[in-house]
Amino acid sequence: MDSANAADHAFLLLDSSDNILICTCSVSAGTIVSFEGAAVRLRDDIGLGHKVARFALAAGDKVYRYGFPIGTMIHAVERGGHVHHHNLASDYIAAHGRDASSAGNEP
Repeated sequence: MDSANAADHAFLLLDSSDNILICTCSVSAGTIVSFEGAAVRLRDDIGLGHKVARFALAAGDKVYRYGFPIGTMIHAVERGGHVHHHNLASDYIAAHGRDASSAGNEP
């Protein structure tokens, strides 16, 4: 499998109602991938397990993973754009970064 074909298989749709795809391997910015027949050039490096927009998402749109809402977009993102804590607010916890569990625990 060549690298372009491998990149096309780098994104996983978990549920047909999801508006994001999950990256199954790291993919570099500039890589052209195909989302449901449309060619998309990635603007950002996308890491393993990170999310990309299946469709263009506007600020205020709910983000669905496994068919359930996980958060709300705080900034618009185009199709294939990186969806992460810089543009997505969790609907369940105030912060969802790796350091969130230690927040507020300082003496």
